[in-house]
Amino acid sequence: MSGIKSLAKQTALYGLSSIIGRFLNYLLTPLFTSAYIFTSDQYGIITEMYAYVAFLIVLLTYGMETAFFRFSAQDGVDKNKVYSSAGFAILTTSSFFILIGFVFSQQIADWLYYPNNKEFVTWFAIIVGLDALSSIPQARLRLENKAVRFALINLANVFINIGLNLLFLVYCKSNYESGNPSFITRWIYNPDIGVGYVFIANLIASICKFLLLLPHLKIKVIWFDSILLKKMLRFAWPLLFVGLAGIINETIDRILLKKLLWPSLGETATLTQIGIYGANYKLSIIITLFIQAFRYAAEPFFFNQSTDKNAPKTFARIMNYFVIFTLFIFLGVTLFIHLFKYFTPNPEYWQGLVVVPILLLANVFLGIYYNQSIWYKLADKTKAGAWISVFGAGITIVLNLLFIPYFGYIASAWATLACYFGMVVLSYFLGTKYYPIPYNLKKLGLYLFVALVLFAVGWKPFAQEFTPMDYGVNLVLLLLYIGVVILIEKPRYFFTSNPIKK
Repeated sequence: MSGIKSLAKQTALYGLSSIIGRFLNYLLTPLFTSAYIFTSDQYGIITEMYAYVAFLIVLLTYGMETAFFRFSAQDGVDKNKVYSSAGFAILTTSSFFILIGFVFSQQIADWLYYPNNKEFVTWFAIIVGLDALSSIPQARLRLENKAVRFALINLANVFINIGLNLLFLVYCKSNYESGNPSFITRWIYNPDIGVGYVFIANLIASICKFLLLLPHLKIKVIWFDSILLKKMLRFAWPLLFVGLAGIINETIDRILLKKLLWPSLGETATLTQIGIYGANYKLSIIITLFIQAFRYAAEPFFFNQSTDKNAPKTFARIMNYFVIFTLFIFLGVTLFIHLFKYFTPNPEYWQGLVVVPILLLANVFLGIYYNQSIWYKLADKTKAGAWISVFGAGITIVLNLLFIPYFGYIASAWATLACYFGMVVLSYFLGTKYYPIPYNLKKLGLYLFVALVLFAVGWKPFAQEFTPMDYGVNLVLLLLYIGVVILIEKPRYFFTSNPIKK
């Protein structure tokens, strides 16, 4: 039980930089989606470009963070050798990637249908390369439980990014359009750059983050061990496929929307659809924010707990509390969606709110899968994890290809839900064979059923007016969910040092 409390504390600390930090970044969405800053098709460009970034980050880290945790946790292994070997590998591949981005920037820009913006390619090559290289010193901070330092560096990155976006898109833009621009505006602002200022802000923030991590890099040649690196790569390469398949599940829909809708709708209408979907996808990522904070704390925690004979029971209890909390977020957003819709202040985007409940539920299953995934990491069955992710990616790609031409981004939302649900089912049955964890399926299923029933009762189409009475009813429904949890869980068991065993 003390282990679970420790995990909760670490999750809260990492949440300072991940949940709060990314939430602050997401507060840029109302800015980007306001009619004053960008049109919906311009926001579609931002959505598409960051979909590619997600792929590339996974490609350039290729599972080395998890390999670093796994090998550092082994007895008799020199942690400095593990760290430096992983660091040299990431440094080499990231440098090569940046070079490729510079040399072939025009060809890549042509392939992306942005032939006049090859600078986008070079900017993102640096962003992705530095972020990948930063992953190893960040992993070391996590392993050493330096959560506060980790949080401060990430928050600095967030605040720099937000500050520069406000400088470029609010101060400079309004100052320029006033007809009497200041010296700063004349020096740094060019209206023709447009959405490029979002990317420039990210570039500067990534450089600053890397500089802050530089003192923690400490990669030394004398610690490099090629034999150890080969072992780490053998462990990590299936995780690369896990990561790539996962990113396919998360982002391929935005790429396929462009490829499949462009011929029939044209450039502006297609980018508008991507922009609407991307803006509403942001609301569903509220659960993902919690998942990310949880993963930062949970991955090293799970490895450290793996030698405890009660580890499977601990993991099962963690899953229980995780599902309770994520379903609470699901209900909180969906029952009050008529308030959350103002996250995107331009009503043009509200037509896409119908995908939010689907994507929120999909992310609940994604979180369940992340909890489950510890079985193949501890059982050294990372190939199984790769096949599960490939299975999910197959569902995503097939459903998107089949139904996007007919249903647009609605099909993408349902494909995401089908993908994560399928992965959870497959992972569970494989896990019972190689690393059984005694999940209480009846209890988890009951919480899911209760949440879906309450959602069905409280959901109201957007075309209908949402009255104060509706808000009151939905608040009662949310409190009812909490009441059911309290009735079943009896929280005193969680907080006492010697909980009564059920």
